[in-house]
Amino acid sequence: MRLQLRIFLRKFRPATVKRCFLIGFALYSAALFLPVSRAQEVLAAPTPKQDPAVLTIKKADGHKFWDGTNAWLFAGTGASRTLDYFSTLNMRRRGRQEILLTNDAVDNHAAFAAIEAAGTGVSIGAAYIFHRTGHHKLERWTSIVHISAAATGAVRNYCLKTAHPATTPTP
Repeated sequence: MRLQLRIFLRKFRPATVKRCFLIGFALYSAALFLPVSRAQEVLAAPTPKQDPAVLTIKKADGHKFWDGTNAWLFAGTGASRTLDYFSTLNMRRRGRQEILLTNDAVDNHAAFAAIEAAGTGVSIGAAYIFHRTGHHKLERWTSIVHISAAATGAVRNYCLKTAHPATTPTP
């Protein structure tokens, strides 16, 4: 069973990687270029004393999702993932082994870039879910933790010593 799975993955890997990259790129592009949703604005229901034609827009207690703070946090998330991408490639060039992903995934630069972009998209998506459910502190902390984890991993990658191949002493 395991051998069959390995053969199946080897056979369809290039198409799968390309498809995953395209889906990730499409979602990321859609998040950046689609108009901002006005879901934070709630229409107040008319009371019997008011004219139904005159409705006021009442602002919700929270904030807009794409406000300045979130924009900077999302840019920081993307920047820290980019730093992690380049630090991991540098680490692999120096002969070190990747621990979280397979070395094949990291050595395939397009697939690894898609994984990093997908990680950024997942972080923004999680923040959006927290925003929609009213957990605004968690919305911000999602990006802060993601930036911290990615930057810490990048610094760790750069701090690792170069792996020297074992050589046998010659007489």
